[in-house]
Amino acid sequence: MVVDYTPEPGGDWEISSPNAEGLDSTLVEVLYSEATYLQTLYGLLVIRNGRLIAEKYFNGASRDQLSGRQSVTKSYTSACVGLALEQGYLSSVDQKMMDFFPEFADSIADPRKNDITIKHLLQMRGGYPWEENEPPYFDRLFPEGVWPITALPHIVGFPLTADPGTKFKYSNLTSHIIAAIVTRACSMDLDTFAQRHLFDPMDAELGKWGRDTKGYCLGMTEIYVTARDMGKFGQMYMDDGMFRGTRVMPVDWVGASKQRYSEGINVSGYPWQSRVGDFADIGYGYQWWSARAGDHRFDYAWGHGGNLIVLLEEFDMVIVTTADPLHYDPNSWKHEGAIINTVARFIKSLP
Repeated sequence: MVVDYTPEPGGDWEISSPNAEGLDSTLVEVLYSEATYLQTLYGLLVIRNGRLIAEKYFNGASRDQLSGRQSVTKSYTSACVGLALEQGYLSSVDQKMMDFFPEFADSIADPRKNDITIKHLLQMRGGYPWEENEPPYFDRLFPEGVWPITALPHIVGFPLTADPGTKFKYSNLTSHIIAAIVTRACSMDLDTFAQRHLFDPMDAELGKWGRDTKGYCLGMTEIYVTARDMGKFGQMYMDDGMFRGTRVMPVDWVGASKQRYSEGINVSGYPWQSRVGDFADIGYGYQWWSARAGDHRFDYAWGHGGNLIVLLEEFDMVIVTTADPLHYDPNSWKHEGAIINTVARFIKSLP
């Protein structure tokens, strides 16, 4: 099937083509041909050398399409920590979590919670449960049909299932705690802070950011950003915090975010299997994932349903997928896995 993936004219990306950027167009044609069969895919972008070389929208979506990008939000939350540190609102990633929540101090029964640092939270090593693997914590954090959620009291209510700093546990609560810390440190709503200090320097726009019952932006989910603006975020991280000549993030923060503090992560649920579909050798940094497909390693932001920002540094390439977030859909992994595997096959095909 021949698919026209020529980027749409206009907008704020320099447009090019695969061949002009030294990439075999046949590989891109295969990628977009396979993408036409993905039932929940909204958008697919390929950026190389800072130029948009391929773009197409599917299943009724368009260039301006917005929906919750799910856990891609976590990578934006992490960026806000780096900016808060740069501007002096935070002094160090070694600051203690409980210093920001004095109202809970007298309710903490487990003294280990007093040892949790911002760094532990960023690395998903704070000790809080991996909610989806340790029932009933996912249902307590995200009660079906209840919105907005109540989250911060779980700082007290959720137990630690590991000592802080010792084990990777993918915790949505942990990411929300990070967001609340930045909000309190800056005395500013997180969406306002992010638009001013992260999105504006990239000429990007935050569509909206979902909130909890106390008005805190959700650090783990519900950020709304277009596919093109997701590409800007990815390109900025690709370029060590620079975007088209403007310093957006500190270079050291970008490097620290992409380090692998945990490796061999089993996300699949199958024993000893460190892979997600055809993404293998899973690692984690500061709210960023890393993996390998074939011979190629990459970092990526990952949201439920198949929302991805993939950074292939060896090719100066960013791949963005946007997709139906598939809230409480029993077939969600079937659709998400199909998107992940399509991206993985393209990455494997690269020379």
